[in-house]
Amino acid sequence: MTAPSDPTVPPRGIKSFVLRAGRMGPGQVRALETLGPRYVIPFSRQRFDPQAAFGRSAPLVLEIGFGMGDATAAIAQALPGTDFLGVEVHTPGIGALLKQIGEKEIANLRIVQHDAVEVLEHMVAPGSLAGVHVFFPDPWHKKKHNKRRLIQAPFVAKLATHLAPGGYLHCATDWQPYAEQMLEVLSAEPALANTADGYAPTPAYRPLTKFENRGLKLGHGVWDLVFTKR
Repeated sequence: MTAPSDPTVPPRGIKSFVLRAGRMGPGQVRALETLGPRYVIPFSRQRFDPQAAFGRSAPLVLEIGFGMGDATAAIAQALPGTDFLGVEVHTPGIGALLKQIGEKEIANLRIVQHDAVEVLEHMVAPGSLAGVHVFFPDPWHKKKHNKRRLIQAPFVAKLATHLAPGGYLHCATDWQPYAEQMLEVLSAEPALANTADGYAPTPAYRPLTKFENRGLKLGHGVWDLVFTKR
């Protein structure tokens, strides 16, 4: 007999990520143990209070899927007047970013280890974000897997709802078919306006990652898209 489902738990939809096992070095493990309690905010179905988390009132930028966190740490260091909330599901990446937070004494960065769709829905207040970064999300190359891509019309509409007026959404990808889909989907969202005629120049605040540099040397393209809330 199947147990009845819990009505308080929403049904699982299509996920844009797959949890992969990853090895962690001793520095990452130590960072998780020592810095995690201070910088990792537990997922909750209640609104997150940025002023309480950061100890100040400042513009808040959400980064979805920060990987190993190199770009996230660099951007947070370069923009000390802005607070950053990074969302990632993979523990090794969280450990790596915490390690950088400790080594570089980055005070304006907090982390949530959870599905970004649910974080946005439950923890982030509508109209509260100065910006959203989505850098190199999984392109799900196979056509049958395209439905797993994060940048789809319903999610973009949700992102737009959570942006403050004048806030921005910055996406980047190195997979041209996904770039084309992103441009089509973002351009169709009535709450957003493109800052460029098509793809945008890479903003100065986004550093090139090692993976991106390697791809550029091999002749691979990279596409940035920057839209603002009307």
